Amino acid sequence: MKFSDLKLKAKDAIKIINPIKGVEIKVKQYLPMEEKISLVQIALQQSIEDGVYNEGLLTAYFNTYIVMFYSDLEFSDEEKQDIISIFDILDTNGIITAVCDAIPETEFHDLTDLLNSQHDNNIVYKQSAAYLIGQLINVLPQQMEKVGEIINEFDPSKYQAVVDFATAANGGRNINTNQPVE
Repeated sequence: MKFSDLKLKAKDAIKIINPIKGVEIKVKQYLPMEEKISLVQIALQQSIEDGVYNEGLLTAYFNTYIVMFYSDLEFSDEEKQDIISIFDILDTNGIITAVCDAIPETEFHDLTDLLNSQHDNNIVYKQSAAYLIGQLINVLPQQMEKVGEIINEFDPSKYQAVVDFATAANGGRNINTNQPVE
């Protein structure tokens, strides 16, 4: 039997919730894998500070994006510029909890597993030699430009003046030696 003969399609069921009196919010019961991956990747990327995950930011971004991806709430581009403020509003008004509770347990579990797995994999990768070599490759050309500038601007006469001064300060003894001072 061919797969196409099954005539299957991805689930598109929704659940309607009323977290605030008089307000209906539609919550998807399934999010396609590509969208789950996007949600997780965006949350992880935005929660990095100084090269490490800020777990507080990760919680805020992840939960806010769950509401954005799974519900029919719409946010303006201006509102999306301050995800942390959106998180605070959604969280304190019970909307995050209501949306997360409306998502089937297996779906929510799959999403959090994806987040935790990618989070852990990213940490392991950042500690690996491959990541460090990649960082070196990215930084090396810039550093080599600086080295080239230093070499091009190097003035041997200034270096010799420093050597002469150090030699004089050393009692006229050669400063280019490993011998102990007498």
